[in-house]
Amino acid sequence: MTRKNPLFYYARKLALFLLSVFVLSAAVFYISRLAPGDPLVSYYGDRAEKLTVQERQRAEERLGLRDPIHVQYVRWLEGALRGDFGISYKYKMDVTEVIAGRAGNTLILGGTAFALIFAGALALGVVCAWYEDRWPDRLLCRVGTIISCVPEFWLSLVLILVFSVSLRWLPSSGAYSIGSAGSVPDRLVHLILPLTVTVLGHLWYYAYLVRSKLLEEVRSDYVLLAKSKGLTRRSVLLGHCLRSTIPTYLSLMAISVPHILGGTYIVEAVFSYPGLGTLSYESARYQDYNLLMLLCLLSGSVVILCSILARIIGERMDPRLGEAEGWEAAEYE
Repeated sequence: MTRKNPLFYYARKLALFLLSVFVLSAAVFYISRLAPGDPLVSYYGDRAEKLTVQERQRAEERLGLRDPIHVQYVRWLEGALRGDFGISYKYKMDVTEVIAGRAGNTLILGGTAFALIFAGALALGVVCAWYEDRWPDRLLCRVGTIISCVPEFWLSLVLILVFSVSLRWLPSSGAYSIGSAGSVPDRLVHLILPLTVTVLGHLWYYAYLVRSKLLEEVRSDYVLLAKSKGLTRRSVLLGHCLRSTIPTYLSLMAISVPHILGGTYIVEAVFSYPGLGTLSYESARYQDYNLLMLLCLLSGSVVILCSILARIIGERMDPRLGEAEGWEAAEYE
């Protein structure tokens, strides 16, 4: 087998990404329009129920909803390739402007949660591996297992009931108080509850994976050799085992982005946090087609891209995966 051409390798990945996004756009477009509901309610609100038959027909023609679905999709796709994704029925403005106003909040919540989850998971994994089968390890495993089994929406409601309703220490919704959009302390206070739920919902899952990988490395032959040379347990665990685990950890981080993103969307909806998750729920509920399409494409693109990135990292870590793909490609050359 000849050595793979890097240009051809990445061109295949790009083609796979574009094809996946295209299939996703077609699926979302057809499913959203075949789902029950009236998109005119999103555009006209309560007035949609008072429209006459003639007024409803004119409104649907103006929004391009009376054409066959495949015609609507081709028209939308032509506009999307030009960068025109249409207007939001509910907000009466370009969907890119609507999303731009909310994306920052999701990036703050999701990005902070992502950093805390993987810093905490790495620390917990090291602690559990260090105290394997002793009380700190057993305690963390049991507590972590219990917390990871609690649904995020239920934990959110409990925290709201305790800290917002009963104690009145923390706000129960929003990203900031009215008139305090530029206040960093106010934003941090509003982040505490949603950030706590997001981190607790994912922390132990990844900490346990780190623990398992470290213990697997501890039992490797090279560790026995290092111990026979007189190296301390600390130097072996942190200097050798942890370093060997980092590449796997990086691949795990890439794979976990969609998982954490989905959890962030759920938390946003429960806490009425003005981010992309809440916007996705509203667009699906009110049949705001253009807004829903772009939100699904953005979220889906992140999922697909992270999956491809994890695959690339995995192939760099284990060349056998790349060689298998190379043999498949060679068959067509």
